[in-house]
Amino acid sequence: MIVKTLKYYYRRFYNKFHYESFKTLILLGKIQAANNALKNNISSLGEVEFQVFSQRGEDGILQYIISKIDIPNKVFVEFGVETYTESNTRFLLINNNWSGLVIDGDKKNVEFIKKDFIYWKYDITAYQSFISKDNINGLIRKFSSLEDIGILSIDIDGNDYWVWEAIDSVKPRIVVCEYNSIFGPSEKISIPYSESFQRTAAHYSNLYFGASLSALCYLAEKKGYDFIGVGEAGVNAFFVRKDLSSPFKKYKIGDGFRPSANRDSRDRKGKLTFLPHEKRLSEIKDMTVVDVTSGESHVIKSLFRL
Repeated sequence: MIVKTLKYYYRRFYNKFHYESFKTLILLGKIQAANNALKNNISSLGEVEFQVFSQRGEDGILQYIISKIDIPNKVFVEFGVETYTESNTRFLLINNNWSGLVIDGDKKNVEFIKKDFIYWKYDITAYQSFISKDNINGLIRKFSSLEDIGILSIDIDGNDYWVWEAIDSVKPRIVVCEYNSIFGPSEKISIPYSESFQRTAAHYSNLYFGASLSALCYLAEKKGYDFIGVGEAGVNAFFVRKDLSSPFKKYKIGDGFRPSANRDSRDRKGKLTFLPHEKRLSEIKDMTVVDVTSGESHVIKSLFRL
């Protein structure tokens, strides 16, 4: 009885403490977003970064972008969200009262989201599905028939290029997509498309995934978007539809590149190895990539002369 009573009061204290911390984070984010909105002609997106729920400052960057362009339909689609506790759109959902769809392939992750207080308190829908280029448009259309949405955020650690290429169900005003910086600033390459691709199974190092920044910029140009920069950590690239991009500095393909600060490489036993950026590509030198402009396949060590 005493133990149960102690657990009860512990949970109450923890939930109260967590909620008060949560409110403080939101307030600080609101203040920083208001300060950033006053800025014009910034030299890089790093100037407006801040992190509340995002991984690497994306909250601040997105708040800055939406302060500069008109977004009549405040709707987002984000996939690869895991439990959605760390994401690019959670701050938009809570701070700006946006609505949206989140998708993850893990059933337990989606169950977690649906049990989170945000699911009843805010207008969010969560689907459980392993995303492919063949099913993504159906999933989005199931959620909404609206095409002119505010934000599309892509982070599936694999077929990101091919899935974005396939999306025609929405025409988002802003696109955020993770790039793999170990592919460098110049080559327009991606992993080959495989519907069952999983980053952790594809190569023990955890370094073989996604597409190069130049490949994403190439695709963005074809889809009618301008590349406006990356975060300071070299993880996500940001694109704005050309009819709305006048407030932002634009980068050409190959410009604006930053190496990733993440050091999540692993050895064959799954232990972190913390490889610096310049040593990561050699770890996957025997893997194959595809030139997205020609469709030709290349072994990494031959393409990069390793």
